[in-house]
Amino acid sequence: MGTKAEYPAGRAATAHRWEELAPGVLRRRLPGWDATVGVITGPAGVLLVDTGSSLREGAELRTEVRELVGRPVTHIALTHPHFDHVFGTAAFAGAEVYGPHGIETVLTRDREELRDDATRHGLPREEAAEAADVLVAPQRLVAGEWTVDLGGGREVLLANLGPAHSGHDLVVLVPGTDLSAHGNHSPKGTSGLRQHAPVVFCGDLVEESGVPQAGPDAHPARWPGALDKLLELAGDDALYVPGHGAVVDAAFVRRQRAELAAGLD
Repeated sequence: MGTKAEYPAGRAATAHRWEELAPGVLRRRLPGWDATVGVITGPAGVLLVDTGSSLREGAELRTEVRELVGRPVTHIALTHPHFDHVFGTAAFAGAEVYGPHGIETVLTRDREELRDDATRHGLPREEAAEAADVLVAPQRLVAGEWTVDLGGGREVLLANLGPAHSGHDLVVLVPGTDLSAHGNHSPKGTSGLRQHAPVVFCGDLVEESGVPQAGPDAHPARWPGALDKLLELAGDDALYVPGHGAVVDAAFVRRQRAELAAGLD
C-alpha cells in the first residue's frame, strides 16, 4: 500500500528499508520480530512511533531518521509496553515521550519481567538488561485523546484504546489531508502525493504477519471493542499499520475483529 521513497544515492542504503505511506509519513519493519516503527514529520517536529527492541536498535533508528528527514526525533509515541516496542527509547535523549496512561507503572515496576521476556524471545541477556536498566517512562500520559501539533497543519492524534492486546494500548492517527496549502513536508528528495488517506499506527491491536498474540497482560474480552473504536476513529479509507506485518485496510481489521470475537465463544 505504500511506496519506496526516492533519495539521493548517499542515503539509498537507509531509505530502502523505509516505506512511504503518505507525504512525511513513513514506516519500517524491523528485523527479528518484524515490529513496525513509524515516522511522522512536520515543520516543527518529528514524531517516532515506537523505538525498537534494544538500545542498539534505537540508536540505529535515531541515525536513520536524521538521515531521512534531516532533523532529530522530537516526539515519541509508545503504543504499548512490550519490549520490542519500547526498549530503544533511551537512545533518544531530549525527545518528549507519550504513552497510554498506566504504561509508566509497567516500565518502572516490571523492568525485570520485561528483561526476562526479551531474553526468552531471543534478545541477548546483556542487551535486555542494559535496555531494562534505562527504560524511559513517558512524560505525557494519554488517558483519552491527545493532539500533537508538528506545525504547518500537521496534527497527529494519539488515542488510548486499551486495555486489549496489553493492559495499555495507544494508536497514532495521521488524518487524511491536502497538504498543498502548507507545502510538502515529506523528507527531502521524496515526491509524495499532496492528498492522502488517513494513516493509523495500530500497535499490536492489529497484526498481519501472524495470529494476534495474547500474552498474560492481554484482555481478550475487550479486544474486539477496541478494534470497533479503532475503525470508528480511522474510518474505511484509512491505511492501518499493524504492529507486525504489512499495511492493511479496514476490511482486514474487521476480519481480525471477528476472529478475536469468535475466540471468546
